[in-house]
Amino acid sequence: MEPVAGRRWQKVLYERQPFPDNYVDRRFLEELRKNVHARRYRYRAVVFQSGAVVQQLCSVCVFVLTWWYMDAGMLSPQGLFGAALVSSLLGYVLFDAVDGGAGRRESGRTRWADLKSTLVFAAFTYGFSPVLKTLTESISTDTIYAMSALMLLGHLIFFDYGANAAIVSSTLSLNMAIFASVCLASRLPRSLHAFVMVTFAMQIFALWPMLQKKLKARTPRCYVGVTVLFALAALAGLATVSSVGAVLFASLLLAISCLCPYCLIRLQLLKDNIHGPWDEAEIKEDLSRFLM
Repeated sequence: MEPVAGRRWQKVLYERQPFPDNYVDRRFLEELRKNVHARRYRYRAVVFQSGAVVQQLCSVCVFVLTWWYMDAGMLSPQGLFGAALVSSLLGYVLFDAVDGGAGRRESGRTRWADLKSTLVFAAFTYGFSPVLKTLTESISTDTIYAMSALMLLGHLIFFDYGANAAIVSSTLSLNMAIFASVCLASRLPRSLHAFVMVTFAMQIFALWPMLQKKLKARTPRCYVGVTVLFALAALAGLATVSSVGAVLFASLLLAISCLCPYCLIRLQLLKDNIHGPWDEAEIKEDLSRFLM
């Protein structure tokens, strides 16, 4: 529709104009903007960020392999506990050495408090290990395996990979991993096996990610090296159980760390979000003073 009586249309609401409510003139598309808020990704940066997913997949793989070795009698609980203790001490020292103890000073937490928490957890878990061992006797083994698989899958889904999303829940993710460890530990031969398995689960699902995040923030190159070594260790352990499984797992890691970032970069080129006068109004002024 053309303007009435040579009058020019104005984009205002406070003045009555001889035009229909849905009228727009030829200048309407002049304010069209595309991909205003689109993020541009670099391939190397996306590959680096995918390391968190790779490490968590490897953590689940190492945990399941450790349980399988203990269930098959190829790994003693004393050996696993000793190795976990040594690695925890090394990780504890490295955790403070990465930032020179700055994080500890900011939190105000002392080493004595860390030691007390560790002793309380170990004593509590060891005392209840007979209960953990017999907790699921009335449940079939197939059901235990299915529940453990679902819990570990949920742990991977809800884990905090650094994304600001509503689905992220570190507490839920950790609880699901510990629940899976309790279920699997109940199928081990003795209560000592159950105690060591739950303790190891806490180390690899709670303490290990904390060290990962600090390495990622402070020393990116060291973080990349640790990720590669950890992935190779998980693949080597899986190869001793199933060569086909190792090949499939390696393909999965390569797809996540190399193929998925490439697909993301390519799909970004096809992104076509449009912005213009039809967008909803956004109040950018600080209105907090009106709430006082």
